[in-house]
Amino acid sequence: MKADIRVALVGNPNTGKSTLFNVLTGLNQKIGNFPGVTVDKKVGYSKLPDGRVAEIVDLPGTYSLYPKSQDESIVFSVLADRANPLSPDLVIVILDASNLKRNLLLYSQVADLKIPVIIALNMMDLAKKAGTIIDVALFSKTLGVPVVPISARKIEGIEQLKTAVSYANKIALQEDSIDVRSIAPQLIESISNELNLDNPYFALQLAHQHETLKFLSVEQSDRIEELEKEHSFHSQKAQGTETIARYNFINDLLYDTVKKPDTAGDETTSNKIDKVLTHKVFGFILFFAILMFMFQAIFSWAAYPMELIADAFVWVQNTLHHILPSGPLTSLLVDGIIAGLSGVMVFIPQIAILFAFISILEDTGYMSRVTFMMDKLMRKVGLNGKSVVPLIGGFACAVPSIMSTRTIENWKDRMITIMVTPLVTCSARLPVYTLLIALVVPNRNVWWLFNLQGLALTGMYVFSLVSAVVVAWVFKFILKSRERGYFIMELPVYRMPRWNNVAYSMYERCKSFVLNAGSVIIAVSIVLWVMASYGPGNRFERIDQKYQQPRYKTVNADQLQKDIASEKLESSYAGVLGHVIEPVIRPLGFDWKIGIALITSFAAREVFVGTMATIYSVNGNADNIQSVQQKMHQAKNTQTGQPVFTFAVAFSLMMFYAFAMQCASTVAVVYRETKSWRWPAIQFAYMTVLAYVASFVAYHLLR
Repeated sequence: MKADIRVALVGNPNTGKSTLFNVLTGLNQKIGNFPGVTVDKKVGYSKLPDGRVAEIVDLPGTYSLYPKSQDESIVFSVLADRANPLSPDLVIVILDASNLKRNLLLYSQVADLKIPVIIALNMMDLAKKAGTIIDVALFSKTLGVPVVPISARKIEGIEQLKTAVSYANKIALQEDSIDVRSIAPQLIESISNELNLDNPYFALQLAHQHETLKFLSVEQSDRIEELEKEHSFHSQKAQGTETIARYNFINDLLYDTVKKPDTAGDETTSNKIDKVLTHKVFGFILFFAILMFMFQAIFSWAAYPMELIADAFVWVQNTLHHILPSGPLTSLLVDGIIAGLSGVMVFIPQIAILFAFISILEDTGYMSRVTFMMDKLMRKVGLNGKSVVPLIGGFACAVPSIMSTRTIENWKDRMITIMVTPLVTCSARLPVYTLLIALVVPNRNVWWLFNLQGLALTGMYVFSLVSAVVVAWVFKFILKSRERGYFIMELPVYRMPRWNNVAYSMYERCKSFVLNAGSVIIAVSIVLWVMASYGPGNRFERIDQKYQQPRYKTVNADQLQKDIASEKLESSYAGVLGHVIEPVIRPLGFDWKIGIALITSFAAREVFVGTMATIYSVNGNADNIQSVQQKMHQAKNTQTGQPVFTFAVAFSLMMFYAFAMQCASTVAVVYRETKSWRWPAIQFAYMTVLAYVASFVAYHLLR
């Protein structure tokens, strides 16, 4: 879509910036109620009342233009670099009307860059509820910019904001908030003359940030460095002077335009709730109880829809086998592609329930409390509270969680978080765990309240968090850094979750899971079916000749067909590959069929289930189609006659998948975030070793 005007959204974390972006563009980007959700710029389009189209750029949340993390550095780069393809014609600064003093620091800095500005006074409903009275007209007149009261969550004032964008000035008319030249007059003049600048605040920002700004040439950066030494410039001292001057300006502005009720001694509802939810003892107990409830619900609530999906796939496979002529193409479609898909698609209800809970925890503001509670614990293992956001986000997927580590200022804390986040149980492991738990853990309640299978799943999730914390503690002594980390966080007020956002989050996450996992599984299923249906040399012909001998004439036809299929599978390319790696995995309790699944699932963990479905379908009977769980439950060891998936084997497999780095996407994103293959290589190596050792110990302890 061709845009007529480009508008940047700028604001502090938790001011509703992403919500406003969604309302303006209708793109329904991910919304969360904790810092770090917007870790990169997002772009959408909005139709204005005058018929023009505005390109809306959602920039990361930041408290000031002085970046303390990777994502915050994006803001100044986009606003200051006029050659940037996303450089805006207009900036909408979103202010939390209930917390203006904090928000106005960023506004005053952006305004002094002399880009046309509109203020969106968001959360006006909360300000009114708290008894805050804002003289919007005087507020606008004093600052010299349009001010539009809105409530993004309730979609109030949005049309007025669009109208303000339509009639916005093309040049900056806002008043200067402070006398910038008084901070470092000689340096600002020198930089302005050197680079031919007419904005003193831009020159001051270059003095602070020239080392990290990519739009400056090496020669320009070196020249600014020389000028700083020449004028004895001290960056931190200058920032302190600037901040004091800005807050003097802000205090004067608020004194004239904002009236708050005298609430001295009154305690807010959020603070009262926090006394319980963030308590050093009860807070952790409640968090653990919430996790237990989540995983109990995943098993109990999803049972019926999962059964319907499994029965639907069995019906489709049976129907196609009877309708289509027998042959390689039918076998490829039914026993390869559909069988592989059925193994994973059946877990969509559980994925949806997991994402619904995560969305509710984010939307209500509870996730921020978890981050706050965990800070003290995380510091003992070399992390900080902000590391909790990627770790909890890892329940959904490690890829966006690793990207969200950009909000962590300290290099060591960020690297440790990246290295341990893949250990947290993600949604791709959920199908593997639930399948194996359903095979060996009885589906019954204990103490009338807890389901044994739900408890086992809860245990795997808690185990993954504990593992991540322990490994982080080890990395604390391996990685060296003198930089000290710190944790500053604003706790948002509690709110009811937006149920439409929860529903949309469920839909988007499930859609992403189906498309991403489905495409990989189809590709793997086709390759796997070919490898399992054909063998090297004339092995299949010799097997056919063997079973045509007279002594097999008396064998039951169904049993004979099963024996032939089993022997052909073992002699196929897949069987040969499985037998090659079997000596390595035999100490873990795995046979060659499981070995094939371990290899294929290096593309994505959930492929394990699809591989099992395909392998056992190729080995099965076309007249007796079963679900993957039924096939694995009936699988027997050809040498011992015992079930393949015993309690020891199932938990050995779960231990392997709890630690193994079987996700190509995660490897790729770690490389992208660290700019080196060294870190993903180290990560892959240590996780593979941990997986093998944990699986070995689990099998030999439980068998």
